[in-house]
Formats: sequence, C-alpha cells, structure tokens
Amino acid sequence: MKFLCVPCDSPMKLQTVGPPDGGSLSVVYSCPECGYEMAMLTNPYETQLVQSLGVRIGPAEASAKAGKCPFGAMLPAVEEPVQTGDPMPVRWTAAAEARLANIPSFVRPMAKTGIEKFARERGSAEVDEEILDAAREFFGM
Repeated sequence: MKFLCVPCDSPMKLQTVGPPDGGSLSVVYSCPECGYEMAMLTNPYETQLVQSLGVRIGPAEASAKAGKCPFGAMLPAVEEPVQTGDPMPVRWTAAAEARLANIPSFVRPMAKTGIEKFARERGSAEVDEEILDAAREFFGM
C-alpha cells in the first residue's frame, strides 16, 4: 500500500513514527514534490492488534535490511532472535473453536494467529476459554 499526494500524483514518504502514546500510534507522511503532509493515527485496539502480529512500522533504514521486500519499512530496525524450527503447536478446545467461529471470517486467520501467539507467550500449549478471556482483556476487546 502506498499513499499518493493527490495534487502531485507522487508517492508520499514516511517522515515520522510516534511511539504508542496511550495506545495510539501516529505516522506522518509527506510529499517530496510539494511538501504536503498527512498523518495517520491508530486507535489503541488497532495498535495492539498490529503489535500482536509482530508487525513494526519503522524508518526507511529498516527497508535496506529487507532487500527487495516491498514491506521493508515495516520490519523491525533491530535484530530479532532467529527462531529455530516451527513455533510450538497450540491445540484448541472445542469451546474455544466455537468462540473463534463467531469472529468474522475475514479477520479470523489473523485473530487465530494472534491468540495462538498470546497463548505461547504465556507458556500455554492449549487455547481454551480462559486464554480467550485473557486475550480479549489484553487486546481491549
């Protein structure tokens, strides 16, 4: 996804990323042609959702690390530990799967990944209703 300056039809450049303040993240883009600026402000839920998936929005120098990846500016600027092998598998109880089915289908895979990561970070190999309640409280839903 790119932001384009409407008057110049030029891709806007990332200028600043404000750290989450009260859960909100601010990102400022500007047009290199005319200097027009625009800002994007996420609400705390959006910020937590993106962070739970491991996505980071950062300065352009992160894109140099990413090579030809079109999402290079979204990679962390610091080295992360290399994971060896697949992440610990997480089982779902029938009750938890039933609750997962209530999440709209277009967000369900992303929600499932985030919930499984949440469970692993807490040392749980199973997603049950208790984990779902804790995740819901953690993500502010």
